[in-house]
Amino acid sequence: QVQLVESGGGPVQAGGSLRLSCVSSRSIFRLKTMGWYRQAPGKQREFVAGFSDGNVNYADSVKGRFTFSRDATSNTAILQMNLLKPEDTGVYYCNAEIEVGPVELVRRLAYWGQGTQVTVSS
Repeated sequence: QVQLVESGGGPVQAGGSLRLSCVSSRSIFRLKTMGWYRQAPGKQREFVAGFSDGNVNYADSVKGRFTFSRDATSNTAILQMNLLKPEDTGVYYCNAEIEVGPVELVRRLAYWGQGTQVTVSS
């Protein structure tokens, strides 16, 4: 079981910055993946940025503006969002996956935070 608690969302004007944090109840070194997704009204949830298999990946729409990082001392994933645009508006969810089971039957379990609202006004 992994609990994820997000914080840092809120209203901001276009061109501004926000910093989202996600605290994990499990050491980040025991997580297979950790990242951020977002869901805009009327749209499907989409990947934003995250860590997996030793790499940090970004959605094309946020490359150069968002930075994903992890703080092992506090088991926290951070999403620094700069040059925000109205289309970045949505609920941002933290996601983490772990592997369970024997090697020959390993499977992944995914966990989600409660989400934090980001609203960018033009």
